[in-house]
Amino acid sequence: MNQSPQKQSLLYEGKGKKLFATTDEGQVIAEFKDDLTAFNAQKRSSESGKGALNCVISSLLFELLGKHGIKSHYIKMLDENNMLCQKVQIIPIEVVVRNIATGSLSKRLGIEDGIVLPFTLVEFYYKDDALGDPIINDEHCKILGIINDERDLEHLRQEARKINDILRAFFDDRGLKLVDFKLEFGRNAQGEIILADEISPDSCRFWDKQTNKKLDKDRFRQDLGDLKSAYAEVLQRIQTP
Repeated sequence: MNQSPQKQSLLYEGKGKKLFATTDEGQVIAEFKDDLTAFNAQKRSSESGKGALNCVISSLLFELLGKHGIKSHYIKMLDENNMLCQKVQIIPIEVVVRNIATGSLSKRLGIEDGIVLPFTLVEFYYKDDALGDPIINDEHCKILGIINDERDLEHLRQEARKINDILRAFFDDRGLKLVDFKLEFGRNAQGEIILADEISPDSCRFWDKQTNKKLDKDRFRQDLGDLKSAYAEVLQRIQTP
C-alpha cells in the first residue's frame, strides 16, 4: 500500500487554513483551522471543532463535484483536519456565485435581502486583503496582469455555473437553499485551471428552505450564535442519502 506524503514545512497560512509542503513536490496538505474571521479579518474569534467540520464538508463536496466531472486539487482526506491536495498556483480572483440577494450585493445595489435573482450572478473580486478584496471586471483583470487570455475568465465563469448547478440541486434535495458562495481556482503543474481552496459554510451561505435559518458563517458575522451546531447540521444533511 502506498503511504501518503508526510507533512513538512509551512508554505502559507491563511484565515482558515495552513498549507504544508510534503515529501511529494506536487502535493500539499491543507490543515483546516478553528479560527473565525469576518469583515476582512477585522472581526476575529475561534470555535473548537469548526476546522474539522469544514475539512469533512469540503472533502465530501469535492468528491461530489468530481463525480460530476469537475476537476479540483482535492486528492483525499487524511484525517478530520487535514486534506491532501495537488499543488496549484492560485489565481488571485475570488469567484463569487449568487443565487439570492444578500450581504454585500444588497448593500451595494439596494436589492432587497432574500430576493431570488432572475439568473445566477457570477462576480470577480481581486484577492488582496490589503485592498479589501475589491470587485473587478475583465478589463481590471487584464490591467492587473491576472490573466493573459480572456478565455480563462470565461472558463472560470463556466466552471462556476456548472458547480452552482450541481451544488444547488444537491442542497435543494436536502432542504437547503444555496444562497451564494465563493470559489477559488488554481493552475496545476500542467497549467490546467482547476478548482481549489475549500467549499464549506465558511465560504458558502446556506439557508434552511422552510425557515430561512442561516447555517453558515453569517452566524458569526451577525452574532447569531450556535455556529458549530449550524455547521454540523450542514454536514448531517450532506451525509443524508
